Amino acid sequence: MVNSHTVPEIIRHRRQKLAELIDFPAVLWSGGSSSRNFPANTFPFRANSHFLYFAGIPLQNAAIRLERGNLQLFIDDPDPSSTLWHGETPSREEIAAKIGADDARPMSELKDFLADAATVAVQDAPTWTQQSQLLDRWVLPRQLPQGIDLDLAKAIVTLRITHDEAALVELRKASAVSVEAHKAGMAATKKAKLEAEVRAAMEAVIISNNMTTAYTSIVTVHGEILHNGHYYHSLQQGDLLLADVGAETESGWAADITRTWPVSGKFSPTQRDIYDLVLAAHDTCIENIAPGMEYKDIHLIAAMVIAEGLVDLGILRGKPEDLVKMDLHSLFFPHGIGHLLGLDVHDMEDLGDLAGYEEGRKRSDRFGLSYLRLNRPLKPGMLVTIEPGFYQVPAILNNPKTRDQYQYLVNWERLEQFADVRGIRIEDDVLVTEEGCEVLTASLPTKAEEIESLIS
Repeated sequence: MVNSHTVPEIIRHRRQKLAELIDFPAVLWSGGSSSRNFPANTFPFRANSHFLYFAGIPLQNAAIRLERGNLQLFIDDPDPSSTLWHGETPSREEIAAKIGADDARPMSELKDFLADAATVAVQDAPTWTQQSQLLDRWVLPRQLPQGIDLDLAKAIVTLRITHDEAALVELRKASAVSVEAHKAGMAATKKAKLEAEVRAAMEAVIISNNMTTAYTSIVTVHGEILHNGHYYHSLQQGDLLLADVGAETESGWAADITRTWPVSGKFSPTQRDIYDLVLAAHDTCIENIAPGMEYKDIHLIAAMVIAEGLVDLGILRGKPEDLVKMDLHSLFFPHGIGHLLGLDVHDMEDLGDLAGYEEGRKRSDRFGLSYLRLNRPLKPGMLVTIEPGFYQVPAILNNPKTRDQYQYLVNWERLEQFADVRGIRIEDDVLVTEEGCEVLTASLPTKAEEIESLIS
């Protein structure tokens, strides 16, 4: 976590920058915990990311009001009885001093400071219901904000889309711990019998560094299921294990890494062919990241490399550029090349495409582009993921319509020879710099030989 002595300075700088972009007050809620089954048994609390950006520390059931660079904190003092269960907790005044608040008041007084205020919806239902009631208008998650709420959201995107030095300190910490988690997962694979054992080894590293996972870990031999959240499959010789695991720091900053490795410690010839193809796409994309480069073009570079490689392997037929225009590559690479990364693992996606898409742009209806999460020119200070992949998704490849439509462009008999490749993804976190880029996760190898060495 950022040193507590620097928090007020960081927050003061961020709120002053916000004041340069809006001329109305903004109120941001932190959110509250949600019960799993009975009230006292709650899911782990995670403060709203927009609140975290301007408050610096995770607070439950709190709100901050920002106007002309000033910050008011609204939070109740802890109930004396809570000490029995949770120990001594800081008072409102102590918290206010820690975050550099100009004023601190109980939550009951918030209603008196909401005139002409904008906000951003918090995801948990009790909080967005409270927001709607107090502001006397609908404030709903998963819907594009309107009016001054939209103006606030655009201002926040302007600030958060590139990272200040304090954010980069946290993002580097998350990356470093995530790298060690992946190395631990590779080392554990040889003796593991279930996916769950590898997951445990990886998350143990994250927990031991007083961090949490930034998202639900994906550790699976069924890599063709893009967001597989099951861990009960046994590890068999000949399987590939895909692990998409990232750490989140105490103050909420995330990392996102994927590696794919052979359970046996050695890629089969067909697995190696596809792995090297995905790695070529990964490396070529990173080589092309620089300020001013369109992220959509980075995605299309990956598509072209994958199409060329699949033609060379005899899986696709035709000219690669024609195949990409027809979205043939997306039969095996259906998702976008990556996304923004910051306080959220898919940063600011609670705002829909407002952050990911440059104003005036909208999602394509092409299958090969419809899942692109970021469509902006790159700027120094942006942190993005690069994560090309190859997947044999039964719902796509076994669809009779797909088989009929592409019967001459896909060599289905040749594809059957790659049946031991269910899914491969290689993902790194890449910071756009003034000169080009920096891979924050570069200390985790990607070359097949080095991966095999880490396992054995």
